Amino acid sequence: MAKAPGKSHREGISLVEIMRRFPDDATAEAWFVERRWPDGVHCPHCGSTNVQSGAKHKTMPYRCREKRCAKRFSAKTGTVMEGSKLGFQVWMIATYLLSTSLKSVSSMKLSRDLDINQRSAWFLAHRLRVALTEKGSAFAGPVEIDETFVGGREKNKHARKKQRLGRGGIGKTIVAGAKDRATNRVTASTIPDTTRLTLSNYVAAHAAPDAMVYTDEHAGYSGLPHHESVVHGRGEYVRGDCHTQGIEAFWSLFKRGYHGTFHKISPKHMDRYVTEFASRHNLRERDTIEIMGAVADGGVGKRLRYRELIADNGLSSGARS
Repeated sequence: MAKAPGKSHREGISLVEIMRRFPDDATAEAWFVERRWPDGVHCPHCGSTNVQSGAKHKTMPYRCREKRCAKRFSAKTGTVMEGSKLGFQVWMIATYLLSTSLKSVSSMKLSRDLDINQRSAWFLAHRLRVALTEKGSAFAGPVEIDETFVGGREKNKHARKKQRLGRGGIGKTIVAGAKDRATNRVTASTIPDTTRLTLSNYVAAHAAPDAMVYTDEHAGYSGLPHHESVVHGRGEYVRGDCHTQGIEAFWSLFKRGYHGTFHKISPKHMDRYVTEFASRHNLRERDTIEIMGAVADGGVGKRLRYRELIADNGLSSGARS
């Protein structure tokens, strides 16, 4: 097993090694089963361990023997993979590609690499992003908090798409992020605006009450307790411990993925893309196989149906990236 470049303490895995380890659906399925049920297969419906294995069913190899349940299931049941006709090997390779590509991977690239159509690849990638969604507590701090605008420039848009409402972030999606210096963990999500109420609520949700918070000079952060800011407007970027360079480095990587991999991200899907980058950042100190395991673990108990993915929520659907 090769060492991961730039992370000498990590054990990396090459794509060639992935194919050697998981040459078919059977070996990939066995890994997912072992990861989900290390103590033996449990029924995902009732939790019983009284399970029949090797049932003669094309897609459901397990059956619960409890009379009150008696349901058939597979390792996909009750996970983001549920209902998917894609094989376990495809899911394995997709998990590897998405979790190890620093600037992510587009659905077109996944489509070619996995030999599936682009729509299936797009849906698959979004389900993996749902698996990467984390629920964490507020950071103990010190915490860097910043917001950024994501989207195309008004001057580059077609005339009929220009909103003509002003300059700056008009027509873009607003994303707020927080980085905990103590743990190096990042969290980020879309916010509706940059008013004081919205930003103070974001800080309260992601920084502990007694945590030291560092921001830029945006007026929306004024009045926060345990707070210092740098004034970018006058060329101040670092003042002692006060700076936002950590979260800004995260924005830099995310926007490289936005411009270089996706080119366009729909506002209604933005949260999943930002979550993907934040989770990959948070998992990057682990061995590659453990990162993949964390994605598999995160997919249990979650579901994303295609009709939910393409549902019109009042925002532009955008391109499938």
